[in-house]
Amino acid sequence: MYTLWKALESAKSFKWIELSHSLNNDSPFWGGIPEGAVELAKTCFDWGHPDLECQIQTFKFPGQFGTHIDFPAHFIKGKDKSEAYGVGDLVFPLCVVDITAQSKENNSYAVTVEDIKAYEEEFGAIPEGAFVALRTDWYKRWPDMDALSGLAEDGSENFPGWSMEALKYIYEVRKAAANGHETLDTDSSAVAAAAGDLICERYVLDQEKLQVELLKNLDVVKPAGAVLIVSYPRIEGATGLPARVWAVTE
Repeated sequence: MYTLWKALESAKSFKWIELSHSLNNDSPFWGGIPEGAVELAKTCFDWGHPDLECQIQTFKFPGQFGTHIDFPAHFIKGKDKSEAYGVGDLVFPLCVVDITAQSKENNSYAVTVEDIKAYEEEFGAIPEGAFVALRTDWYKRWPDMDALSGLAEDGSENFPGWSMEALKYIYEVRKAAANGHETLDTDSSAVAAAAGDLICERYVLDQEKLQVELLKNLDVVKPAGAVLIVSYPRIEGATGLPARVWAVTE
């Protein structure tokens, strides 16, 4: 038997876990994107057409819509866009850092270096080239935008996320390749509010790293040992694109 066919047969014995949200015309998106930016599966060529019996649809959406990948040019002028990445850049060892307990105590919790080191003590060092994902179980709030934002009565947003120190550790010490999370933004809302900017997201993209936002099902993936795959339409010039993301796990 051919080597890769045998490897695929072996891989299919593991669990293949969907990590991306399903999208429709009612799916939420960032409030800064104008209304009318989403129009999915609109029929432009329908059954009964005399030229050809088939159906064709059009799709209109912002790049940062649903589970999506961000490229460096999203926040940093002149940095790489979608066409800079090949298929070999989109497969990663997956490390899932669980901060659900901390997030229940503090909706605006920012993961710490100590949290990352505690993960490494249990599961081993984060390998070079890894995708490091934060598990908060926040994905269970989809598709309620107010719940995803942690909207309080005073109008403030409250959701967990990354700290600058934790990101610097995974990228500058552990040499990770990408990061991801279940929330709307990279930064914990408290970090963003204190800085008046999405400083963590800006840092990640300035390092020419990739990130995926609005992941789901991290609670059913092994914390270490899984593989994550990201795919998206091959559209040139994109600063971000909706992504189909999955993990192969034990």
